[in-house]
Amino acid sequence: MPDFAPTQPDQTHPEHLWPSPTATGPVDATVRLPGSKSMTNRALILAALSERPATVRRPLRSRDTDLMAAALRALGIVITESDGDWWVTPRELRGPALVDVGNAGTVMRFVPPVAALASGDVTFDGDPRARERPVGELFAALRTLGAAIDDDGRGAIPAVVRGTGSIPGGPAAVDASASSQFISALMLSAPRFSRGVEIHHQGPPVPSQPHLEMTAAMLRAAGVDVDDATPDIWRVAPGPIDAGDITVEPDLSNAAPFLAAALVTGGRVTIADWPQTTTQPGDALRELFTQMGGSVERDASGLTLRGGQEVRGIEVDLRAVGELTPTIAAVAALATTPSRITGVAHLRRHETDRIAALANEINALGGDVRELDDGLVIEPRALRGGVFHSYDDHRMATAGAVIGLRVPDVRVENIATTGKTLPDFPGLWGGVVS
Repeated sequence: MPDFAPTQPDQTHPEHLWPSPTATGPVDATVRLPGSKSMTNRALILAALSERPATVRRPLRSRDTDLMAAALRALGIVITESDGDWWVTPRELRGPALVDVGNAGTVMRFVPPVAALASGDVTFDGDPRARERPVGELFAALRTLGAAIDDDGRGAIPAVVRGTGSIPGGPAAVDASASSQFISALMLSAPRFSRGVEIHHQGPPVPSQPHLEMTAAMLRAAGVDVDDATPDIWRVAPGPIDAGDITVEPDLSNAAPFLAAALVTGGRVTIADWPQTTTQPGDALRELFTQMGGSVERDASGLTLRGGQEVRGIEVDLRAVGELTPTIAAVAALATTPSRITGVAHLRRHETDRIAALANEINALGGDVRELDDGLVIEPRALRGGVFHSYDDHRMATAGAVIGLRVPDVRVENIATTGKTLPDFPGLWGGVVS
């Protein structure tokens, strides 16, 4: 069970409550999603460390990606925008600098290794919740690799990376059971370390494996030698990075609530431009929602999900795709049979304690949800309207919207938090439900 409570919501005034639209029948819509946050922020890091100018095409523009761009600019990188693309010109990394991570895990974890390559001190701070999120294992590994970091022993931000212009690199052990981002962070900057890195994971299984596959694939596409053939060991050779021209795929994790809309209303939603092959965790939605009663087709126009006659519960380990948990839980709360979600203990340290928050909010609407140490058990029960708190967590907010499709008078607190990764979610959602 959690050793701390989820961040408590404090915005309950009417102006902060979004009336979630209720579907009057099966939805029928085609949705064009903005780019993947995970790919955009990895692309920005690789472009910033590249040997020559690079272009990030069709990037996501959201709070998290704008924070990443601002962090790299603070270190001296030139990033300009043209026709919706980002043009990145590498420069000598320098401090002193202040990096605001907001509550973005990718900024909090991917940028410190870059800062260690800068000349001068780089201070990291962010939202109150960010100060509670784990980063100590990354800091410890960076110290092993030759970086100097002052965090007063907290293993959290605020912290100062005292950049010296270079990092020796080499072998380092890390327990990445709390976040695969610890490993991705080291891998992305490793080609610029004198000896590269050899990362050994020591601890319970690493969550979000598809994100590690994404990191390795994007490094290889930039000409970097990556060896991830041995379980729990990642080797990245030193050498130049040639990011070149990176086109960002649509964010498939953000497709979750829209596909869920088709599932829970017995309707149809097509996500345009769904890639034929991808390392994104959101690709697992095809199988997950099929198990829950939907049917999936993919053609040149994208991926289409059609809802069936009922929504079925699911028993599933979501360790590899934990970010999908809020939407899966929302759908499960509307199912006709029980669900059991496991393998997601790491979600207790995300934007909020997502396990506790989901149980709190679904139960507040009359649900029957029981917390496990690493997940949730959800029993079928008729739900009622009420306030669904977001806890300043974008995926909690979209989960509330999914429930609101079937349950009248659900009001989602602080729907604006969806801007973290999905600008204008209310507008896109309205286009689906109308």
